[in-house]
Amino acid sequence: MADQSELGRFPIFADLPGEQKEWFLAQAKEIQLKAGEIYAREGDPADAMFVMLDGQFQARGELAGETIMFALKPGDVTGALPFSRMKQFTVTGRAITDGRVLRFPASLFPELVQKMPELAKRLVGVMSDRIREATRFEQQRDRLAALGKLSAGLAHELNNPASAAKRAASQLRDILKRIKDASHELGRRELTSAQKAEIDNLEASILRSDQPPLDTLAASDLEEQIDSLFRSHGQNDLWQLSADLAKRGTKREVLESLFAKLGAETARAALVRLAASVEVANLLNEIESSASRISDLVLAIKEYTFMDQAPVQNVDIIKSLENTLTILNHKLKRGVVVKRDYQRIPLLVNSFGSELNQVWTNLIDNAIDAMSGKGELRVRTYRDDSCVVVEIADNGPGIPPPIKAHIFEPFFTTKAVGQGTGLGLDTVQRIVKKHRGTIQVISEPGDTRFQVWLPLSEASG
Repeated sequence: MADQSELGRFPIFADLPGEQKEWFLAQAKEIQLKAGEIYAREGDPADAMFVMLDGQFQARGELAGETIMFALKPGDVTGALPFSRMKQFTVTGRAITDGRVLRFPASLFPELVQKMPELAKRLVGVMSDRIREATRFEQQRDRLAALGKLSAGLAHELNNPASAAKRAASQLRDILKRIKDASHELGRRELTSAQKAEIDNLEASILRSDQPPLDTLAASDLEEQIDSLFRSHGQNDLWQLSADLAKRGTKREVLESLFAKLGAETARAALVRLAASVEVANLLNEIESSASRISDLVLAIKEYTFMDQAPVQNVDIIKSLENTLTILNHKLKRGVVVKRDYQRIPLLVNSFGSELNQVWTNLIDNAIDAMSGKGELRVRTYRDDSCVVVEIADNGPGIPPPIKAHIFEPFFTTKAVGQGTGLGLDTVQRIVKKHRGTIQVISEPGDTRFQVWLPLSEASG
């Protein structure tokens, strides 16, 4: 059986008067456990505090939709604690080895506080540590959830241009072979210098064409004219070239001149090479565009995370918002129209830039979800005395008053597990307060606005 000396070895009972420890032992019940036996079950009434005396134990349960598990050793205290609001055990406690546990009834907590004030004080510290650990776990889970969702979206955004570039590069191999074959065909014909110049000049003029594109109707008419010309010379399979030449505004009379100077068969070989050259130019443009998109995304990611930059610096709020919109583009392009209203002067905030981006990510993501992915997102910035105000607004259904009263509370959410960024509005509020700012929400059906006030740095003037 446990005695005063055994309790005294544990830090939480150390230096307590002997009569207090005797009283505690008299009220508690010692439980002998075999390996695998349960001393507390998740969901049961939280009616006792447990002091682990001897052996090894494990607690396992659900927190915010995820399974948590932690080990307990002799001297640890678990279960209900004085001043705790716990109504049910949140984890199941099980012995890993044979061991002993002291079970102290929660009904005696008021008497414990009176008779053992120092122990009650220490137990409050244990409860505070428990809350901090749970909060830390929740924040880490939030960050991982946010990272997972953003990563999935970015992977999709990066995959599109990467796939386009890969597809274009693959097509280039076939087209280059066609250019080679067409060039050999032209090489077998005895062309004069004037004929060679005619082919080269036409190819160069089409490939460097920088005139504005024709409208759809004009391009369609020109395509029919070119196709009709080709067919009149017995070339019935160059319809794709007709479309490409029409898009580049190639005149029918230029092609008529080519047939007149080269003859039908030589002109066909030249046109096949020309068609391949046009495709090469188009594919190179696609590869360049895809590479630029990837480069822009990588730059946005670096700026969004403030990679390779000082943790605290003057942050351009508009640039910060634009980087966030780029990161969330995969959700915006499904049906959200973004309306920007920026005050076009530098609005600099001395801040942890990556943390501010978390604020914008959460508010914008919430707005998109509130509109079910389709609607108008309004992003506004303006100066109010020595502060910059950032307003994120949507035209969704609004926030009902009963929910609005709780949206900044820790762990409060209206979303199912795994939805949203994982960053609660309490996290947003803490980040804003950390930057000496404030946040408020104004909401009615069709108009919900989150407004964030942040103090401007001296560099803003």
